[in-house]
Amino acid sequence: MSTRGWDVPADLAKDPATIPDPATTPVPEELRREIEAHMALYPDTRSAALPALAAAQRVHGWCSPEAIDQVACVMGVTPAELDAIATFYDMLETEPVGEHSVYVCTNISCSLRGADELHAAIRDAAGDDQTFNVRAFECLGACDIAPMASVDGVYVGPLSVADVPQLLDDIRSGRDVLPDKQLAKRPCADVEANA
Repeated sequence: MSTRGWDVPADLAKDPATIPDPATTPVPEELRREIEAHMALYPDTRSAALPALAAAQRVHGWCSPEAIDQVACVMGVTPAELDAIATFYDMLETEPVGEHSVYVCTNISCSLRGADELHAAIRDAAGDDQTFNVRAFECLGACDIAPMASVDGVYVGPLSVADVPQLLDDIRSGRDVLPDKQLAKRPCADVEANA
């Protein structure tokens, strides 16, 4: 992944970046409320940039220029400030992607247990289906269920290549993905942990 524009020099003849005008930047009311709720949690409202961009991504499917303008408008910052954040973080998409995200952890713990083969198998099985956004992810922080993946935000594992057909079938049919392998459904000593 590369940051957009790193190889393009600044155009010093351009006017400085401005905050989008609320009168000309329509923001869906539910998105506005969510962004404002996130901003209320921080003494410096700029700290709400990540959850605000994640909210806009849920609404738009990706951090499109329109989505970034809407967040910038509500937060009172320039779109460039948010674009810099969106291009830095892996879980924020800056190009259109399929509606279902399958992130396969390929960090060392998962890789040693077959994550690279798992990733290839999922990519091959998904083929040209544009509803899937299948990609390797550096670390999802669930080494105890290696190899694992995040499927639309649900952690599943340990996985094998044999799980791939069921995983994709569950996603396509709208079923709970591999319920017996979901991290949140594993027994835990803390009864509140998976609530």
